[in-house]
Amino acid sequence: MNRVLSGPLVVIGDALLDIDLDGRAERLTPDAPVPVLDELVEHPRPGGAGLAAAMAARDGHDVVLVTALGDDAAGARLEELLAGVRVHRLSYDGPTPVKQRVRAGGQPLLRLDSGTRAGTIADDVTGLAEVLAGAGAVLVSDYGRGVTAVPSLRALLEELRVPVTWDPHPRGSRPVRGVRLCTPNAAEAASFADALGVSGPSGPSALAAAGRHADALVGAWEAQAVAVTLGAQGALLSYGGGTPVVAPAPAVHCIDPCGAGDRFAVTAAVGLGAGLVTAEAVQEAVCRAAEYVAAGGPASLSAAEGHAVRSRSAEELVGEVSAGGGTVVATGGCFDLLHAGHVATLRAARRLGDCLVVCLNSDESVRRIKGPSRPLVPAADRAKVLEALECVDAVVVFDEDTPVEALKRIRPHVWAKGGDYAGADVPESAVLAEWGGHAVALPYLQGRSTTRLVETAAERAGAADRAVPDRREEVTTTTTKETDR
Repeated sequence: MNRVLSGPLVVIGDALLDIDLDGRAERLTPDAPVPVLDELVEHPRPGGAGLAAAMAARDGHDVVLVTALGDDAAGARLEELLAGVRVHRLSYDGPTPVKQRVRAGGQPLLRLDSGTRAGTIADDVTGLAEVLAGAGAVLVSDYGRGVTAVPSLRALLEELRVPVTWDPHPRGSRPVRGVRLCTPNAAEAASFADALGVSGPSGPSALAAAGRHADALVGAWEAQAVAVTLGAQGALLSYGGGTPVVAPAPAVHCIDPCGAGDRFAVTAAVGLGAGLVTAEAVQEAVCRAAEYVAAGGPASLSAAEGHAVRSRSAEELVGEVSAGGGTVVATGGCFDLLHAGHVATLRAARRLGDCLVVCLNSDESVRRIKGPSRPLVPAADRAKVLEALECVDAVVVFDEDTPVEALKRIRPHVWAKGGDYAGADVPESAVLAEWGGHAVALPYLQGRSTTRLVETAAERAGAADRAVPDRREEVTTTTTKETDR
């Protein structure tokens, strides 16, 4: 979901120029055991705070980047790559840092850094107060090159009334007081805690250590909360004591984690600015970071692309499976109050092919079929529950009374129906025949029914109400007895 801010997202921090040099390595040089790279292709992109700003702009947000760029070719090129981002330059006399990753077949071989000599950033924030006054949220993306150390800038940040998210750096500046959320990774949190002398003894697990470090940093930094990112484990959120909140990450194949921390911080900052509570913003940030690395990390952020990273649609999934000679299976239903019978049917359907797409009735469709009191669970939540099942590969929500139009888009090879259609004609058979698909009936798990669950719940609620005495009558009786005495 794309959150809406009341004003621009202001990203403050050190911007870099990142360049990936991708080549093909098929031989070694005759004079040394090192690979020769042929057919090098250059992929430039913003880095550091620039990457965070570019991500937010691709998400469709109005973005202002406050940074220090050198008056050089790299700075000019970086500003060109920041299309859609308004850049507010601070006065700076140093070079623009450039980081080049040389890769063969997607595997990094070495990194070449230039412009690493940091210049001087003047304590001049002319015009910045007006920029911050209209901000919907602020993200401080510190990469340790001095932007976050400017005294006047820090003073402005302490006075802000909009949520400030601070993504710290080991060589950077201490977050200002009152920050809504700080987002170090596990190694950074441990380093910060050690430097502050508040890390405490080592714990039995990485999760316990992260919780202890986060608790300590909330107090030391005078922040409202600290979220320690834990890679594949998600993130741990601390408010400075008590039980921490752990936001687990979905299981994904990580191709290149570069930029995942920026994706996390951007999502959290926008979520807080849009009114989410901190735990909600952190959970959303974990999910977006997982989507980002699953989509290829920085490879998914080509400068030519103008859209956000997104998951595959059902149609794309079906196309890939079909192109590979696989079998696409689909089934459908309301799936209101998911129960064991649903799960058994879905698992059976998935075993019939190489992917399973669930055609899910929308809320309006359910109401027309089941009556005005249904569904009990809205379509968005029903879809999330289905997608969480290991046997479900995709969910398509349809508004019609039947899934015919959805089937025309998906064109499955197999359409799985419930056991009550055994030996009977399936209504969707005609449309399935258009592309050679066929229907099958799967047995039900006896005694399981959403309708029966609803009826049972209503019956038990009524019985419970009848079993509880009328408290008003009891009070009246007691009052009467006391008056009689």
